[in-house]
Amino acid sequence: MEPIVAAAISAVIAAILSAFLIKLLDRLRKMDAESQAKDILERAERDVANRRKEYELELKEMALTQQAAAEKELGKTRKELHERERHLDKREDQQEKQSAELQKQQKMVEGNQRRLAERTEEATRRNAELDKLLDMQRQTLHELSGLGQAEATERVLTLVQGDLDKEIGALIVKHEKKLEETCEAKSREIMITSLQRYAATHTAETTTSTVDIPNDEMKGRIIGREGRNIRAFEKETGVDVIIDDTPGVVIVSAFDTVRREVARLSLAKLISDGRIHPSRIEEVVAETQGEMDKHIQKLGEEAAQEAEVTGLHERIVYLLGRLRFRTSYSQNVLRHSIEVAFMSSMMADELGMNGRLARRCGLLHDIGKAADHEAEGGHPKIGADILKRYGEKAEVVHAALGHHDDLRIENPFTVLVAAADACSASRPGARRESLERYVKRMTDLEAIATGFDGVRQAFAISAGREIRVIINAKQTDDDSAAKICRDIARALEEQLTYPGEIKVTVLRESRFIEMAK
Repeated sequence: MEPIVAAAISAVIAAILSAFLIKLLDRLRKMDAESQAKDILERAERDVANRRKEYELELKEMALTQQAAAEKELGKTRKELHERERHLDKREDQQEKQSAELQKQQKMVEGNQRRLAERTEEATRRNAELDKLLDMQRQTLHELSGLGQAEATERVLTLVQGDLDKEIGALIVKHEKKLEETCEAKSREIMITSLQRYAATHTAETTTSTVDIPNDEMKGRIIGREGRNIRAFEKETGVDVIIDDTPGVVIVSAFDTVRREVARLSLAKLISDGRIHPSRIEEVVAETQGEMDKHIQKLGEEAAQEAEVTGLHERIVYLLGRLRFRTSYSQNVLRHSIEVAFMSSMMADELGMNGRLARRCGLLHDIGKAADHEAEGGHPKIGADILKRYGEKAEVVHAALGHHDDLRIENPFTVLVAAADACSASRPGARRESLERYVKRMTDLEAIATGFDGVRQAFAISAGREIRVIINAKQTDDDSAAKICRDIARALEEQLTYPGEIKVTVLRESRFIEMAK
């Protein structure tokens, strides 16, 4: 029993000690917490005091800043008031000066009026005296000449009329010259403005097209047994097929660009299909011709839409599309027609005329080139007949007929179209020639010029647009030089074919040389 009692006593003592230690620890923790709380409160009070001091300093600084800004604004206001006072003082001084000046001018006006009245009276008196003197002189002249008043008046009027006729003639010549200069300057300005506002590209002239083939064996299939395939193809299309040693291509040659394009497309289809024999060739060419007709019609519609010209007959639209495959000195005729249409419209607008009608005239002026192989005559006459047949206006028909000055110009729209046609054809970059034709034309220009008597040298310049001729000053005079210049120009017109114009300049120079020894 004793060990159990001792254990129990020990347990009780341990429990009491544990409770005492717990209470002691709680008390120590409470003391630490109170100490920490006190420290936190002290730090908070110190922070609040520091913040209060900072806010007070900020408020003082803000008050000082606002006070300085107010003083600055006040100073500015005072300065503005001083400026206004000074300005008002100056205006008052100016008004006083103006008032004094007005009074002075008023006095001068009164003095001038008084002197004017006196001079008016003096002039009236002198006019009366002059009338009396003129009457006396008239009577004296009548008595001396023995002429009546009517006869004398008639003679004087005749003399005055003669003098006036001379003066009027001089004035007419002067005004005609001035009007001519003004018209020339205005026309140049209008054409240059139109050229700058619209310019189109040119197309290289060519008479051949190439068709790619997959291999050289295809050349044999195109030729066929004993050449029957190539003969059938050339017969159906009207072109020449050139098959040489050039690898990978076959050349189609023809002057008719529409026919050449049909042949090129047909040959490409046959090569792609692989079946090449006379009946198949005939079928493919007929099919391609139908597609080409539709394509030409579409090109005509697109050109009319681009030029904003409506209400055209289907046949005219088709012929307009054919111009896409026609070139003139390497310039595509359809693009040229669209360019002429826009330039004619621009010049018409500048002159206050109907721009839409001018654009229609310009677009259709070369329509005869699409059918010149189907009728006799030049393309102006053919185009005029076609346009008249399909109900176009008289202005449009006349523009097509007379845009090359082949007849008397009776319509202002014809003049505009002719000017636009010349500008479009002769502007830089519009037309170009092959190197051989270019060199030949330059050589022909110089040869024709040097063939005249008295010509020493001739130089073709500006890409053949101008030729300068140097003549012998000892063999010719100024009058003969002018004749040589005219004769050279006429010879160029008769013997050469060229786009635009060629300027002929003849130079005659006299030189006197002495040696100082």
